[in-house]
Amino acid sequence: MDGVLPLYKPKGVTSHDCVNRLRKIFQTKKVGHTGTLDPDVTGVLPICIGGATRISEYLLNSPKGYEGEVTLGMATTTEDASGEVVQETNISSITREEIEKAMNQLTGTFIQVPPMYSAVKVNGKKLYEYAREGKEVERPKREITVFKWTLESDQEVFEGPYPSFRFSVQCSKGTYVRTLAVMIGEVLGVPAFMSDLKRTKSSIFTLADCKTFEELEAAKERNELAALLVPISVALSDLPKFVIHDTLASKVQNGMVLEKELLSFYKGEESFLFVDESGKALAIYRVHPNKSNLLKPEKVFHF
Repeated sequence: MDGVLPLYKPKGVTSHDCVNRLRKIFQTKKVGHTGTLDPDVTGVLPICIGGATRISEYLLNSPKGYEGEVTLGMATTTEDASGEVVQETNISSITREEIEKAMNQLTGTFIQVPPMYSAVKVNGKKLYEYAREGKEVERPKREITVFKWTLESDQEVFEGPYPSFRFSVQCSKGTYVRTLAVMIGEVLGVPAFMSDLKRTKSSIFTLADCKTFEELEAAKERNELAALLVPISVALSDLPKFVIHDTLASKVQNGMVLEKELLSFYKGEESFLFVDESGKALAIYRVHPNKSNLLKPEKVFHF
């Protein structure tokens, strides 16, 4: 079986736990997730099965959507509800206008520093391993983009001592939403942490597409697991797609470099997907890095 499974990740398990459980369900070692979700976070976690593990990087690099809750007046070691409280400030009230103004300040492209309790590696060691040892190390900064913040709670005034509000956010890959919660507190001049988070979208997949572990176990009993997998060509719907056949399809499947001028359909796309007449993914091609008149294969699929 080859394809992408949009999994609903439950609370209290790691992304790696999900992969291990799916290896047993699908009876294959070729299973990989497309971006870590913290144990306390629920929601959309696309899982690549079989040959689809080769496209995990494309799904990993896609924009994400989240719904969650920020609590003001308190800070934790992990920036979320699982950490120890390290700072408290009673807040009598804060207005909707103040929160939305802070969200606007944190919309766009800017630099973010990953939290110490994260899987980012420094000198071959994960940051959370340093954190558990009580060590603070310099963390690599990263550029992220927040496309849209929306305040979902309908109050005009949020009253303390620890007021909270619901939000939705659309952001680029690599964004730590719990750090965004801390940053919005900094803009407001108060400590803050992320008290709840659910991923609602990853690449083309939404909550409505997701299957639970219970649904997967039931499908396995009925021998219907394969029907739940999304084909590679569909999972890569964000890429331009060209249908080819005969001689060109043979060249593509053999990983040959192609001349741009011989492809009448090519209109300057940086990266795109070739599929056969049935819609099956054949290969991902991109502009040659050294020869601009050529197109080279990035991934060739043989199933």
